[in-house]
Amino acid sequence: MNTPIIFDTDPGVDDAQAIAICLAHPDIEFLGMTTTFGNVTIETATSNALLLGELAGQSIPVAQGASQPLVKDKFPAPAHIHGANGLGNMDIPTPKGKALAISAPQFIVEQVNARPGEITLVAVGPLGNLATALQLDPSIISKVKQVIVMGGSIREGGNVSPVAEANIFNDPHAAKKVLTAGWPLTMVGLDATHRCILTPAHVERIRVAQGALGEVLSGSYQFYKAFYKEARGIDGCCPHDSCALAWLMKPEMFTVERGHLNVEVEGLAEGQTLFAPEGREFLGNQWSQTPLVDVCVNAQGDKVVEWITDVLTAKTA
Repeated sequence: MNTPIIFDTDPGVDDAQAIAICLAHPDIEFLGMTTTFGNVTIETATSNALLLGELAGQSIPVAQGASQPLVKDKFPAPAHIHGANGLGNMDIPTPKGKALAISAPQFIVEQVNARPGEITLVAVGPLGNLATALQLDPSIISKVKQVIVMGGSIREGGNVSPVAEANIFNDPHAAKKVLTAGWPLTMVGLDATHRCILTPAHVERIRVAQGALGEVLSGSYQFYKAFYKEARGIDGCCPHDSCALAWLMKPEMFTVERGHLNVEVEGLAEGQTLFAPEGREFLGNQWSQTPLVDVCVNAQGDKVVEWITDVLTAKTA
């Protein structure tokens, strides 16, 4: 049974790994990619999205989107994590294809309206495209099948501040709109993704199986792995964005709690995701005013990584 998805992305090494899953999984109907600033500039994000599809021999529509946050000033892209080109500073070709004429938010709105109740939005970067799509057509709230956001942190702490995860921090105003919109939503944040480590052995299997795309996945991984060695002392990387797809296709590998989300948009806690579990009473009532959503609070890391590797080597789920 096919699962139609739109993948909202800022590729990015871990984005590239997740895009490869979208291209390979037999049960994913890959409707298109929408690009955003984040790990790289918007121009680089779009170029990388086009290239990754071409390396896999597939023609996937790509719509360019948000180039900056809704309100705050944009921070420089983290070249020390993903490389200046987003793919570990590898020597990569220029893609042959071009982005669609319509913007990413327009693409989302058109696709969701064309197939109400069917499409899952998987967003793994800053959330400006989804926030703008909501502004263009609020009715999509009731027309999407579900929204999966890779971002945020409830118990794990942050990765760009003591409390904030990068995707939410990069555009907290957009994140607040998206996480509290009232559509069926699951947040897959650092509480789950930090449990998962993609090792050199896994990546070597992927490299062999994935041809030209595998060479890019493996080469960019080496750069990303060096960052993780210094930042977290691990031999490998956390495949953050692939975890959102793992939740979509194999939710039994995750522990989920239901509750109310919100986002701090300024001050020292800028970008922090606040979570009030369903039914939990706190002083005052302000914590439980937002719609109920699902939040991944843990993951079976070994199983998630094996699933990622299996999809990218055997092309089966």
